[in-house]
Amino acid sequence: MSQSTAALYAELRPLLFSIAYRMLGAVTEAEDVVQDSFVRFQHALQDGTVIQNPKAYLTTTATRLSLDTLTSARRNRESYLGEWLPEPLLASDELGPAGQAELSDSLSMAFLIVLESLNPIERAVFLLRDVFGYPYEEVAEFVDRSPENCRQILVRARAKVQQDRPRFDASPERRAALAESFFAACRRGDLAALKELLAADVAWHGDGGGKAPATARTIYGADRVLRLLVSLFGQGATLGMVSEPALVNGQPGAVNRTADGQIVSVFALEIADGQVQAVHSVVNPDKLGHLGPVADVRALLAGLRRPRP
Repeated sequence: MSQSTAALYAELRPLLFSIAYRMLGAVTEAEDVVQDSFVRFQHALQDGTVIQNPKAYLTTTATRLSLDTLTSARRNRESYLGEWLPEPLLASDELGPAGQAELSDSLSMAFLIVLESLNPIERAVFLLRDVFGYPYEEVAEFVDRSPENCRQILVRARAKVQQDRPRFDASPERRAALAESFFAACRRGDLAALKELLAADVAWHGDGGGKAPATARTIYGADRVLRLLVSLFGQGATLGMVSEPALVNGQPGAVNRTADGQIVSVFALEIADGQVQAVHSVVNPDKLGHLGPVADVRALLAGLRRPRP
C-alpha cells in the first residue's frame, strides 16, 4: 500500500466499515469488504485509471461488495440454527465521538434486526440515504440505479422499517445508569429490583447458532425473562464469571467472561421508557472470536452438572 493510499485508508476506513457493518451485521465480513475495497482501488490506480473522487469510488466499491456479500449471507441465514443476531461490536471510534453518538441507535442490535426485513438493495438505499445522509444522486451511483428508482425503493424501505423501528431513551446517561442498576440486580439475584427494571413485555433474544446453549426462540414477558436471568447469573457466579459493563453496538451492555478472561457471551440492552425492553445475548463462539479468546460454554456447563467426589 502506497503512502498516499495508507493515508486515505486511515481517513476513510471508519466510514466504509460503518456502512459495511450496518449492511452485513458481521464484523469480520465488514472488515473484508473494507480491505477488498482498498485492494481494488489500488489495482485501479496501478492500471492507470484516473480516480478524481477516491471517497466516492471507495464508497461505491464497498457498497456493491456489501450487496454481493449480503445476498449470499441471507441464503445462509435461512438455515441458521435458532435466532440470528448481529455480531456484537464494542465501543469504538468508528466515526469519532460525535459521529458515534449521532449514529449509535442505527448501530443497535435491535435496529440491525429490523433491517433484516429489507432486501439487500432496500437496505443499502435506506442506510445510505436515511442514516448516512447521502443525496439521491450519489446513492444512485453507489447502487447503480437511477435517482428516481432509489426514491421509490426508499419509500418501500421506510414503510417496512417504521413498523418495527426500536425506541430508545433519549439520554445516553439515563440508559447507562439503568443498565448499571440492571446488571447489579442480576449479580445480586434481586428479583424485586429486576422486576421493576424489566418492561412487562420484555423480550429475550439468544443466539447460539447451534454451537453454544441458547434459547431456541424469543422469550417474552418479565416473569420468564427474570427467571432466565437469575438462572444464568447464578450459574455464572458458581463458575466465577465476571460481567464487565460495555457499550455494545452503541447501547449499554456487558461482556461476560470466565475467571481467566475467556468470553462466555455478550449482552446488549434495549432501553426505553425507563425500563429494559429487550436483552440480546450472543453466545455463538463464531460471533465472539473477534473480541478475544472464547470459552467452551458446553464444557463449562457440563462441569457444573458433573457430581463432585
